[in-house]
Amino acid sequence: MKVITALALAFAFTATTVNAGPIGLVDQISNFGFNKGDELRLIQYGDDQPARWMKESEILEMFRLGIKYMDITDYQNAYDDVVIESTWKPFIPAKARYADEVQPYIGNLTTTTMEIALKKLTSFKNRYYKSKWGAESCRWLISAIRDIAEEADGVSVKEFEHSWDQFSIIARFEGSNSDLDNELVIVGAHQDSVNLWLPSFGTAPGADDDGSGTVTILEAFRSLVENGFKPERPVEFHWYSAEEAGLLGSQAVAAEYKKQGKQVVAMLQNDMTGFIGSGGEQIGIVADHVNPELTEFLKTLVDTYAAIPYVNTKCGYACSDHASWAKHGYPSAFTIESAFEDSNKAIHTTGDVISRLSFDHMKEFAKVATGFAIELSHERSE
Repeated sequence: MKVITALALAFAFTATTVNAGPIGLVDQISNFGFNKGDELRLIQYGDDQPARWMKESEILEMFRLGIKYMDITDYQNAYDDVVIESTWKPFIPAKARYADEVQPYIGNLTTTTMEIALKKLTSFKNRYYKSKWGAESCRWLISAIRDIAEEADGVSVKEFEHSWDQFSIIARFEGSNSDLDNELVIVGAHQDSVNLWLPSFGTAPGADDDGSGTVTILEAFRSLVENGFKPERPVEFHWYSAEEAGLLGSQAVAAEYKKQGKQVVAMLQNDMTGFIGSGGEQIGIVADHVNPELTEFLKTLVDTYAAIPYVNTKCGYACSDHASWAKHGYPSAFTIESAFEDSNKAIHTTGDVISRLSFDHMKEFAKVATGFAIELSHERSE
């Protein structure tokens, strides 16, 4: 999640200066881990704003100020070419219809496996996409996913490689209807974390951002696998690399899918699902920069499958990986732990730890993600 507040800035600054030791803060920042040449990157920070070339040091300052952006350096032309068939339009249902099918999978969800996984994820110093810990953490994560899928029929798990060491991960349920082979449903989260001031080597447990989303969809995936989910159209679970660096991982996946002409029926992003704000337990449904029809359907899924209510909220431009899919013309939606302004203020710092979070809260999001995968896996026309 790419958001920061004055409180979080102060928290990160205090944590960094206290632990600076004999190395001065300025020296630490000058070695934060971006390319030594301070190369130029093409950055877009609004639909109505022209992209501009920026030094990576300038991008870091923008990130610290809470300005959300997409790094489109490698995708300058990807948004101009429409490969998706113009005659095909995904059908988004108006209400849930498969509660009898969904409920057993929801009943199998547990907080225990989420807690085990999140403890491991937060044991890495950080999960920054360019760091050695980011590379190590993605290899642990794909191993855990493969352990779940090992003996499942029709389920595959693969690396989606990037030019950096932390790959994205795609787990896929094959569909039973061959006519729908090129259509798919996606449930996503991002696996990387970042320390606001020292991205490459600063401590960033990333328990909430986005360890919580990572284990939330991992739990939904586990329940689907272990209970023999057989969708009509393919369903994929994605764990993206480099979200914190301008949505690089999800842009790469979405660009490749567009290039291949894949027809994405719907994509759901889970970014920060563990913190309970002052408004109590709620599922924040982001209403800006998303597909309106899919977002309305998402509300019906919360009403049908979650034990807590939803709250409408706004997130801003490019605030998580759903934006990469929307940018490529695919329907996407986004759930977050609360109203945006009431979300966890400790993200991107050493204080983004498990003790601040609720696994029961995450479980409610896993219910919605499970319902999303099953409901949209069916071919429907009304």
